[in-house]
Parts: sequence; structure tokens; C-alpha cells
Amino acid sequence: MKKLLLIVMACYGLNASAQLRQSEKFIYLYSDSVVYANNIRLRPDGFNSFQLRADSRRIPLAQVKFFSNEDGFFANTRKVTFSGVNSFSERFIEGKINLFQETTYEPYFYDRQYNYGYRSGLRSHVDVDARMFYNKGYADLKKVNYNNLRWDMADNEESMDFLKSYRKSMRTSTIMYAAAGASVIAGLITFLGGNPDRSLTGKEFGNSIKKSIDGSNSRFAISSALLGIGLGFATGGYFIHAGGNRHLENAVDAYNR
Repeated sequence: MKKLLLIVMACYGLNASAQLRQSEKFIYLYSDSVVYANNIRLRPDGFNSFQLRADSRRIPLAQVKFFSNEDGFFANTRKVTFSGVNSFSERFIEGKINLFQETTYEPYFYDRQYNYGYRSGLRSHVDVDARMFYNKGYADLKKVNYNNLRWDMADNEESMDFLKSYRKSMRTSTIMYAAAGASVIAGLITFLGGNPDRSLTGKEFGNSIKKSIDGSNSRFAISSALLGIGLGFATGGYFIHAGGNRHLENAVDAYNR
């Protein structure tokens, strides 16, 4: 009897999952229950915040984990952001690993499409980076970073190779950004240093001004060189960081193949 009950429950779960995938408009709650509706909209309330409406029914945002309508598939990021505010990110990559990007909602333009770019064609490509979120299936969202992804991609060797390259690139870019900051600070200190001491009087002050003028050219040259080095480090760090993000995107693509 117990085995029969387990089989029935498993069949029900598979059927519910299939029905959920085929439905175009639904709200998936944190309780794992699903609300189906013909019309699902985010609407502003009287306090200039949002409420989710499924036909005529109002659904508290704190209960909503995901919702799907004709504009896309959206996930609540309340549990993965520092503020803990109910906000929604749109799924732009669907697969064994789903990627989500934050979407901005304007209360006075709530009748416009939620996804300002993906469906309207304004953005042909979305660069994957650590500001995004991901999940598997309908599991809780996680932040896109190496520590999280290495556990969820451990069963794919190719993805893990890309992830290791991503981590190496991020570490290198961090070092280069730090070197750029140090060079800029050193350049500014060099440029501002060596001003004459105004507490001196008479001939001593005049000599101090002369020395300051004589040394200004060398200080300017040194500070310019340091600022140039800082700019070079920053530029290199930027391109290495961008390359790291491409490794991250390749890791997700490899896992979803």
C-alpha cells in the first residue's frame, strides 16, 4: 500500500511539472503551489509600489517565487539581495541552468512590456556577469559567482574548466585594478607635493619658490608617468574582466548543451 501511494504521488508530481511547463501564464508560490490565470500583471498600488494580479485576484508579492506571462518568466530576488525588497529579475537563458537579470519597473508605465529589450529587440545579446542570478528548475535563486556555480556545475568537466578560467581572470583583474589605484594615488601625491613653505619669510621664501619651480617639471613628469601606468593597469584589468565574463558565459552554455 505504501509503495502504491508513493507511485501515485510520483505520477502526480510528474503531471504537475509537465502542466507547469506547458502553461503560459502562472504564478509559482514559495509554498510550491501554482496559481493559473488568463491575465497576470504587476500593477502599482496607492503607495507607488507593486502588487501582482492574477485576473481579479491580488497575490502578495512576498508569497511569489516566480511568475510567467506573455512578457516572460520572472523570479523574485527578495531572498538573494541585501535589501530584502520584493523585486523581479527576468529569465533570459533557459536550460539546465537558468540565468536571470534584474528588470526595472516603472509604476507609471506598467502597461508596457516588462522586459525592456529582450523581446522588443533592443538588446541582441546579454553579457553574463556576477550581478545576475541563476537556478535549476524551480529551485531558489542563487547569485552568479564561482563558489555557487562550482557546486552546481561539478558534474560537467567542460563547464568546470571554464569556471576555473573565470576565477583566474577575476583574480588577475582585481590585482590590476588595485595596482591602477595605487599608481593614481602615487601620481597625485607626487603632483601635489613639494609646494613652498609659506611660513618662511623674505629670502628663504624666495629660495623655496625657486626650488619649487625648478622641481615642478620633474614632479609633473613623474606624476604623469604614474597616472599613465595607472590608466594602463585599469585598461588591462577591464579587458581581463570582460574576458572572464566570457568564460563564465561559456561555462553556462557548455552546461546547458
